[in-house]
Amino acid sequence: QVQLVESGGGLVQAGGSLRLSCAASGNIIRIDVMSWYRQAPGNQRDLVATITRYGNTNYAESVKGRFTISRDNTKNTVYLQMNSLKPEDTAVYYCDAEGVWLFHEYQPGDNWGQGTQVTVPS
Repeated sequence: QVQLVESGGGLVQAGGSLRLSCAASGNIIRIDVMSWYRQAPGNQRDLVATITRYGNTNYAESVKGRFTISRDNTKNTVYLQMNSLKPEDTAVYYCDAEGVWLFHEYQPGDNWGQGTQVTVPS
């Protein structure tokens, strides 16, 4: 059973910064891809950023140059540094671990955290 726990959300003024963390646990050997998604009220869940276990990254156009995704493979943890935050960044941010190698099996699908709220008032 893979569990993901996000932290670091909160309320920040426009132009400010936040750093989200997501730690995965559950007899994990390694994780292929870790990502951050976000979902604003009434909207679908959208991809924000992705990082492979080799450090290759991909970003949504709306966050390029402002957000940075990173990971610590030794801790099975992924981070999202968010700078120059805007009101339109307000959403619940979810962590996803895809392709998880456990001691006795491989789980190719997605594993989600519970989400952490980020609010940037206008």
